[in-house]
Parts: sequence; structure tokens; C-alpha cells
Amino acid sequence: MTVTPHLFIPGPTTIPDRVRMAMNLPMEDMRSAEYPKLTLPIFEDMKKAFKIKDGRVFLFPSSGSGAWESAITNTLAVGDKVLMSRFGQFSLLWVDMAERLGLKVVLCDEEWGTGVPLEKYADILAKDTAHEIKAVFATHNETATGVSSDIAGVRKAMDAAKHPALLMVDGVSAVGSLDMRMGEWGVDCCVSGSQKGFMLPTGLGILAVSQKALDANKSLNGRMNRCYFSFEDMIKTNDLGYFPYTPATQLIRGLRTSLDMLFEEGLDNVFARHTRLATGVRAAVDAWGLKLCAKEPKWHSDTVSAIFVPEGIDANAVLKTAYYRYNTSLGTGLNKVAGKVFRIGHLGALDEFMVGGVLFAVEMALKDCGVNIKLGSGTGAAAEYFSKTATKSATGVTAPAAAKAA
Repeated sequence: MTVTPHLFIPGPTTIPDRVRMAMNLPMEDMRSAEYPKLTLPIFEDMKKAFKIKDGRVFLFPSSGSGAWESAITNTLAVGDKVLMSRFGQFSLLWVDMAERLGLKVVLCDEEWGTGVPLEKYADILAKDTAHEIKAVFATHNETATGVSSDIAGVRKAMDAAKHPALLMVDGVSAVGSLDMRMGEWGVDCCVSGSQKGFMLPTGLGILAVSQKALDANKSLNGRMNRCYFSFEDMIKTNDLGYFPYTPATQLIRGLRTSLDMLFEEGLDNVFARHTRLATGVRAAVDAWGLKLCAKEPKWHSDTVSAIFVPEGIDANAVLKTAYYRYNTSLGTGLNKVAGKVFRIGHLGALDEFMVGGVLFAVEMALKDCGVNIKLGSGTGAAAEYFSKTATKSATGVTAPAAAKAA
């Protein structure tokens, strides 16, 4: 029997049927007079997803890395000093890009399993009285280690130092799943991608920018070369509902439906759902007697859990067993944690039943690979938590009332 593989990597995520069907249409003319009726409302609604009122959102045909590059090349100049931290594979890659583009990085090299070091940031910014640092970078959710960082805390440190630097945030595995308040937190560039919380295939690099970032772009006068990822070219055409080159038309159709689904559920409800489901996963990890890569609860991510296997066990064997024996894809360990952790992605279109399914497969794969766990321990712990915290049944009847009626 052919069964659809069960995908629990931290992106690309499962695509809801409603979104998939919205993309299942003939190719359309992206230069037609009708096309702006689709795109102009999307540009405005994307600002709601990032919680900004001013500024704008750009949609590049790329992965999130393209949006990273656009943020840097459109707001900074070669030789500018920037403050960054490195504590996982994706914050590492962001530092690498900044250095390769000619920025001078003031680097906080942190232990993997921790996140943005607020105290160090605060100290560095307070000492930078000449304001040589032009931008502060923060990875909201480090996908490789399952670590989330306090972006509001970064803004607090910047404000305490009265520092005028731009605040740049990697929200690739956060936006649409974790609370992102660009306006309230004074974020100037926030990067995302279509394949995570927006529940789409890979292919859209998403970049939300503040008015301050737009003003920085205007003052650069070509001090960093850019072409494909230019703000200027996008603005000229986006204002009319078009793009400077061929857009990913089907992804944009899917994005319209994805936004509709997020707004129908309500963003705050989306964030609460992710927290609840992630808490169930963490309950299972505790019941298995395993440890998260995230060092403390304050670092826990609600979109991905990186889980250490016991000493003497190869995490790659767990991954292969889950994939080949139980038709389930888990996230691999990257760089420093390769072979030491496996990752469960729990973001996007997800519910309790789906989380229970991946935990069931993980338990069997762990047991098959020689990990001394009791089958049913993790799934039972998650089920116990979900049962206690359930609010409504699928019919809309509260759980206690439904049970009484039965």
C-alpha cells in the first residue's frame, strides 16, 4: 500500500489541502490588469502577520537566505560594524553571510543550546558610545538546536543604551508560529520563508522592513552592490501590484489562502496552539528520560525540539529507522550536534493527533535502536497533557460537556 510519508522536519512543513488546492490552477499572466487585485491585498495582509503598520513586506522568489541577503545589502554598507551571536547552524550561516558581504562582525560565540545573550548585548551596546555598531542581529528561533530567543529583550537592551542601530531578526522558523511583534519590538528587518509557518512549499523569501530600514536604504547611495534583491526595484513594481521579474505565481496564490487560514484561526490562537503542542512534545521527551538540546526552559522552542539520544546511540540510526521502517521523516542533527540529536518539527498545520503520531513513530524507532524506553510512555504523557488542556471538541462543544452527553 502506498501511504503518504509523514513529515515532521522543521520545514518544509505539511501543506494543508486547502492551501495545496489554491495552488492547483493553470499558469496565469502576472502582468495582467487583474493581477494587482491579488497582490496588493496580500502586501497589506502580510504586514498584519508581522504586526507592523508602517514599512512594507517584500516577497522574493528565493529561500529565506535570499531575504537575509536582501536585508543586509539594502540597509548596510561594506565595512559597517554589526553585533551578532552564533549558537546553532543557522545563526552560524547568518554570521558567515555577513562576513562574506564585507561586514565587520562583533561576535558573541555562545554554547549551542542557548540563544541570544541579552546581558552581553546590553554591555556591548552600552560601551558603544560612538554608535559604531550599525545593526544588531538576533535569531528568533534557532532551528538546529530548538532554541528560541527573547527579541523584546534585545530591544530593551538597545533602548537602555539609547542605541540607534537597526534591529535585524531571523524569523524563518518563527513567523506565523511564534509571536512576532515587529512594531512593538522595534524590529527593522524580519526575515521569513514560505515553507515554515506559512505552510507553503519552499520558494518565497519573505522580508518585512520598517520605515527606518527603508530610510536606511535611501541613504546608502550604492555603498553595497545589489541587483536581484534590490528594495528599489521591488518598490517601483510592488506599488503597482507587480514584480520586477517573474514571481512565484502559484506560491502567491497559496499564500493568499495561508493568510486567510491564519487570520481565521486568529494569530494569538495560532501561537497558543504551537505552545500547547510543543509542551506535549516536551512532556514526551521527559517521559522517555531524554534531554532537549535547549539548555533551559527559557530557551525552549515551540516550533522544533532537538532531542539528544543517549550516549552510545547514533541519532542517524534513529532517523533512518523512523524513515525506512515507519515512513516518518524527522529532522537531522546539524554541524556540532550531528549524530547526537534528532529533531521533531511541530509547526504549521498541526494538531494533537499528528503530534501523537510522530511520538508513536519516534518511540518505536528509539526502541528499535536500543534506547531503553517504555513504549507508550511518551505518547501517554503527551496524551495526558493534551486531555487535561483540551478546550473544545471538533463539534465546538466543550470537552467536559461532550463527555457528559456521552
